Amino acid sequence: MFGSNTLEIAIGIIVVFILVSTICAAIREGIEAKLKTRAAYLEQGIRQLLNDKKGNNLALHLYKHPLINGLFNNNYVPGIQNDAPELLAEGKDLPSYIPSKNFAQALIDIAVRGTDYNSKDSSTTSPVISMENIRKNISNIDDPGIQRILLNAVDLAQGDLNKVQANIENWFNSGMDRVSGWYKRSTQWIILWIGIAVSIILNINTITIVNYLSKNEVARKAIVEQAVVISADSTAADSVKNNAKQMLNSMRLPIGYPEGIASVQIDAAGDVGLYNTFLGPLLGWLITAFAATLGAPYWFDILNRVMVIRSTVKPHEKSREEASQDNKSRT
Repeated sequence: MFGSNTLEIAIGIIVVFILVSTICAAIREGIEAKLKTRAAYLEQGIRQLLNDKKGNNLALHLYKHPLINGLFNNNYVPGIQNDAPELLAEGKDLPSYIPSKNFAQALIDIAVRGTDYNSKDSSTTSPVISMENIRKNISNIDDPGIQRILLNAVDLAQGDLNKVQANIENWFNSGMDRVSGWYKRSTQWIILWIGIAVSIILNINTITIVNYLSKNEVARKAIVEQAVVISADSTAADSVKNNAKQMLNSMRLPIGYPEGIASVQIDAAGDVGLYNTFLGPLLGWLITAFAATLGAPYWFDILNRVMVIRSTVKPHEKSREEASQDNKSRT
């Protein structure tokens, strides 16, 4: 079984990973707020879903529809045409989220009443949305594939217009699963690069921190005490999010560059070699960066599990095993 010292070192590293992950996530949120990448991914996903990769046909009409256009400001401008969105694609003023209900209702309305929202088709004499009118006016959508999808939704509904809408919503949601996959993968890559930058700029080297904690009992006990507070507080996630940088600085760990380039070395007292001055620091920074991609919630969960293990190991190590009662009776 792990010794208490080993567990305390692991706890210290996990706390560092929580703080670094929180810092990286905050930077990622700032980038997202500026670029609105999620909106760009959604727009490209809709273009592919509607078989309008250039964004000048059905996707254009959908974004211009009042049910969708009311979700954002300014006019719709198609993004760059790619098989998948760019890592830092810019969404500009487009919406980051479109309810499946709005999408389905807008598409049905286009199929029945067309795409000229300023004509008589938008007046009280316009066609009523019904099963018959969807079939009758399906040519308002000039893409055969989308026509087929709508007709399939109508046939499967068996006369229930609400089921038609539900079928289109399900189709939209399945397409958005792909968009979610795009965004999740891009976020992982962005956080990885942010993690590398943060690790190098702040010199957060996992290997150096492990070596330091293994030799410094005072620092190890202090960081464990902080971990106890974090794991016992249900609001710790919010506190860490607001004070991650300050908490990291308060731990007095070997981070930053207090001794200039010498601070990079794995062992300041060691020889100036390839591992000590280059490969070791590079590996330590990469470990920190990869840990950040897992996210603070993951490390919070790991911390709670390790704290449970520590609570069972520590009492056993503190108390010596009692001698057998039989041996006492013989003496």
